[in-house]
Amino acid sequence: MNREEIKKIMPHREPMLLLDTVEVDAETGRAIGKYRVTGEEFFVQGHFPGNPIVPGVIQCEMIAQTICALLPQTAEGETVPMYAGLNNVKFKNPLVPGDVATMTVEIVNKKSIFYFAKGTLKANDKLCTSAEFSIAIVPKK
Repeated sequence: MNREEIKKIMPHREPMLLLDTVEVDAETGRAIGKYRVTGEEFFVQGHFPGNPIVPGVIQCEMIAQTICALLPQTAEGETVPMYAGLNNVKFKNPLVPGDVATMTVEIVNKKSIFYFAKGTLKANDKLCTSAEFSIAIVPKK
């Protein structure tokens, strides 16, 4: 999926849409998202001047948005995915302008409205971030 196709299944919009492409592999049940960090994003302009680094919380958001490609979609956007938990987060290497972030995710369990997933973000063949996510599918207000 390209950005326009992603917008059909996700509520996120610029400047918080942090996926350029996402592909779902039905065989493995995984999704792989990609985002090129340009350096023009609001979150690197002040983090840090002269040494821009994508904040860890934004990296977690990139992974979470990729998970959305695996979640059930409802007609007319009647529901929205919301963070319910974030566990075992690890930051290993920085993500910087010019990098292409590659997020690999999978759903590991489901209970009622809750989906439990894990994911990684890599750039330049190096692990930047890994985490476990809980996401709730809730009615849109």
